[in-house]
Amino acid sequence: MPDYSALMADWQALLVRRAALAEPLRFWTAILEGWLAWKPPATLAPLVRSAEECRERWQAGRPLLADAVPEIPASSVEDLLGPVMERLAADGPDAAAALRRFAEAWDDGQVNPTTLLPGLDRDPATALQEPFGLGSHLGAFLPVAALRPALESYFEGVRELPDGVWERGGCPWCGGAPAYGDLVEDGRRRLSCHVCGGAWIAARLRCPFCESWNSRDLVRLVAEELDEGYFIEACRACHGYLKGVDRRQRWNAGAPLVEDWGSPHLDLYASREGYWRSTPSLAHLLPAEGPEGPAGEVRA
Repeated sequence: MPDYSALMADWQALLVRRAALAEPLRFWTAILEGWLAWKPPATLAPLVRSAEECRERWQAGRPLLADAVPEIPASSVEDLLGPVMERLAADGPDAAAALRRFAEAWDDGQVNPTTLLPGLDRDPATALQEPFGLGSHLGAFLPVAALRPALESYFEGVRELPDGVWERGGCPWCGGAPAYGDLVEDGRRRLSCHVCGGAWIAARLRCPFCESWNSRDLVRLVAEELDEGYFIEACRACHGYLKGVDRRQRWNAGAPLVEDWGSPHLDLYASREGYWRSTPSLAHLLPAEGPEGPAGEVRA
C-alpha cells in the first residue's frame, strides 16, 4: 500500500516556498489528503508478474495494464472522485451538467473505475467526452484523482524496470501519458505518470507524445517566470509540452507530482505559446479569476 506521508510533506514544503500561490493550490491539498486517508479494498490484489514476464511485455511495447486489469470496486474510489467532481463543477454550467450526467451513469453502473483506466491507444478523456460532453481537461483529470492510490497499490510489486527495455513514450505500467519530465542527478531524463505514480528513464531527444526523434522539433521554452533549474520542454511537431526540473541544480526539489502541481504559472506560459499537455494542471481545471487565470503572474 502506498504511503503518501512523504508526498504530503513535500507538498507542505512547496506551499511554504510558494506562499503567493497558496490559495489556489489548496485545490491539490484536498486531493492529497484524500489519498493519504484511502485504504485498499480487499478485492484489489497487487499484480504478480515475474521479471521476465514484465520484460517480455515491455520489449513488445505493451504496458502491463494492457494484459491485466485490476479489480477496483466503484465504492472504493467514490470518496476520492465525489469531492473532486463537486469542485470541478465550478468550471461552468456546461461542466456541471456533464459531470452530473457522468455521476448518474456511475450510480447506474454504466461507467466504473475500468472506464477511467488509460492505455497507449485509449484515452479516457475521449471516452468520456462523447457520451457525457465532458471537456477533455476534466476527463483527463478524473483518472488521476480517483485511481492513483489503487494503481500504486496494484503495481507495487512490479516496479523494477531495466534500462533500455521500454522505448514507448507512455507509461510502461498503465499506459498513461507522461505528466512531468525532469533531469535526475546523472543527467538522464526521467518521465513520470501521475495516474499510477510510475517513473522511468527515457531518451532526452525524443518527444514522448508523438515520439519524434527529430531534434529540430524539440524546443526548451524560456519564460521570465522560470527560476533557475526549472524548464519547459515542448515539441514543434505535435505541440505537446512537459515541465521539469534539473535536480543537479535543484537538489532539494520535491517529487515530480508536487513540482508539477505547484507551478501552474508555467502552464499558463506554455499555453500562451500554443502548446498543450495531456494531463491538466490547475491552470486548465479551475475557471479564470481575472485575465491571467487562477494562478496569476506569480514567480516560482
